[in-house]
Amino acid sequence: MFEKFLTEVLKLAPRQMWGVEQQKIQFKKIFTSKSIRGAIAAILAIIELFGLTIFDYPTTPRGEELNLDGYSLVFEDQFEGDTLNTDVWKYCNTGVRRGGYRTPSQVEVKDGNCVITAEYLEDGQFGAGWYAGDLALKKWYKQGYYEIRCKVSDGGGFWSAFWIMGAHPYEAEYSKGGIGGAEIDIFEAPYYGRKTMHDSVTQTIHCAGVDGATEGYQSRMLGAFYGKDIYNEYNTYGVKWTEDEYIFYINGVETARTSFGNGTSQVEEEVRVSLEVPDASALEPLDKETYHSEFIVDYVRIYQIAE
Repeated sequence: MFEKFLTEVLKLAPRQMWGVEQQKIQFKKIFTSKSIRGAIAAILAIIELFGLTIFDYPTTPRGEELNLDGYSLVFEDQFEGDTLNTDVWKYCNTGVRRGGYRTPSQVEVKDGNCVITAEYLEDGQFGAGWYAGDLALKKWYKQGYYEIRCKVSDGGGFWSAFWIMGAHPYEAEYSKGGIGGAEIDIFEAPYYGRKTMHDSVTQTIHCAGVDGATEGYQSRMLGAFYGKDIYNEYNTYGVKWTEDEYIFYINGVETARTSFGNGTSQVEEEVRVSLEVPDASALEPLDKETYHSEFIVDYVRIYQIAE
């Protein structure tokens, strides 16, 4: 009855319902903790989770630590040298993107990082306008653990993203509720400058054909989760994609897990690293003369279960 009240009357989203369940767990910890420090930590967790439940605020990752026993590294790029390794990467979807453009010129490798820059260019490839870049691995992968270490772009407007996408995640005929391909947003960082959301990222699943739906597509945002000074310090973001569920991580600590849709993707998918261009309305407040933002990637790694 209480759960029905929360979902039907208060209309809480699944991530907020998760917050309610986590509050119950933390309440138990208050009375079972063997230390004052543990009890205080539980109280602080309850306060934060209450913010999630009522206001949909971000939360601190508190799940299990990442365990890669049985997994082997199958891909790694630490971006050494001074050029992008185009044997494994390609520049993705050059041209118009929302209110601006994406071009290879906005991607460079320097100081052991891949740097994607957002800025206004008077003499850009497609003329005057806002520019950023988008990369994809040429090889597609299936189940495994995917991780990026990076500093996300600051300044607002543009946002950094690391994601995996099947061939047709928004078409029910192909996606089949996700088993034929989904978009798995390992992280997106759109909240720069928003007081209650600053230093947090979102983690989301998109697919089509869930429970037989034939129109549109379906999404499940698992929540917004805090990193550590994400605009100035390196953080890691990852997902463990298994036969049964997706398990998301920030800095090696689980944030959420889900089997949203008709099951996890069972097909190979494309790995993407992008600095996303917003709609024109979000670009209007940016100063064309001074705005300059960088998505700085230290490495991308993929692990799969050893055969």
